[in-house]
Amino acid sequence: MNQGKSALLLLLTAAALLLAPVAAHADPLPPGLAATQPGSKAPAAVSGAAEARLIEIYRLIGAGQSREALARAEVLVRDYPNFQLAHLAYGDLLTTQARPVRDFGDIPATLAGGTAATALAELRHESQMRLKALRERPPAGTIPSQFLALSPRNRHAIAVDASRSRLYLFENTPQQLRLVADFYISVGKSGIEKMVEGDARTPLGVYFIISNLDRKSLSDFYGSGALPINYPNVLDSKRGKTGRGIWLHGTPPNQFARAPLSSDGCVVLSNPDLEFISRTVEIRTTPVVISPRLDWVAPHSVQAVRKPFEDTLAAWRSAKSRGDVDQLLRFYTPDFKSFDKTLAEWVPSLRSEVDKVRGKPIQLKDLSYLRWTDGNDTMVVTFGEVADGAISGPTKRQYWIRQGSEWKIFFEGIIG
Repeated sequence: MNQGKSALLLLLTAAALLLAPVAAHADPLPPGLAATQPGSKAPAAVSGAAEARLIEIYRLIGAGQSREALARAEVLVRDYPNFQLAHLAYGDLLTTQARPVRDFGDIPATLAGGTAATALAELRHESQMRLKALRERPPAGTIPSQFLALSPRNRHAIAVDASRSRLYLFENTPQQLRLVADFYISVGKSGIEKMVEGDARTPLGVYFIISNLDRKSLSDFYGSGALPINYPNVLDSKRGKTGRGIWLHGTPPNQFARAPLSSDGCVVLSNPDLEFISRTVEIRTTPVVISPRLDWVAPHSVQAVRKPFEDTLAAWRSAKSRGDVDQLLRFYTPDFKSFDKTLAEWVPSLRSEVDKVRGKPIQLKDLSYLRWTDGNDTMVVTFGEVADGAISGPTKRQYWIRQGSEWKIFFEGIIG
């Protein structure tokens, strides 16, 4: 092995060897993530396929199989000509044929300044984040702690871990949430925790996909399309946060992926990954949790967290079923809002609802609740409210906040 190959080997061996245990401890990767053999055709718009092939090239380098790595890199850049990170690895492998490689992305000194230096630093950062997320896999069978209960109507759920530049897609099966796939993503240029319009930060919280925008209605900047989310949500507005137009979207045709910190606040994926998600999820019912760092827990462990809140929600339902408005109002905060109505302005609507029920028990159908904890502990609850004898009822969303040992409602409104 010549000196150039040895240098590149040292640079990538640690990362490649760290990736070796991944398959043994993580949930199986979705169909289509197996590395493509040299000379075979790239799968069309298969989730994560290009990334899996790049990581396989890293692994081959770490195993000392540089010729095989070079052959696969050549096929990868041919199949994905806009995948800049793959070109960087391919360039390094070619360079080792002529001279030593001093660093990942070893370009001539004459090209190493200005915008080239910035682009190179971003590609190195992207590579680090991809490797980190693939090494630090969630323990098999675990779920993000925010997903306390999802109804059958929530067929899928999304969780974003900003610390890993990663989006995780789940299927809600009758048994439990199942991790379907995960993807590299980019967030805001200035990081996370959006506060005001134009701050180039990605918001944190519990959101829902509200529409699926056709790529034909968008400029090339958004790539394969966009999935807007409901930022600012009720909690954001309560806290005075501003801004709008936060989407999950793709990349321009000449760019496979963007740097980890590069958007104006949106969550950006490669076009194949965005297309996979767009084909999979449903609007209005798919929750999107965006967290600084996801806390992965065993599904059974959330039972203890759920119980106190479920008891409070059952007491609220019981008071409404009895038609006891005075008791019911004890569940609401003084600064409660229902869209543009204050508590005093909304109470007549509540009394009207109670009068229509006339003491009939009400049932909460398709109940889901997601927890968000930062400076406060909040719960986002969605359900269909159906009185006994009725075929259907309104779909409502409530936001609860924990005050001491008690849960109180600070928003309630009909959403469908």
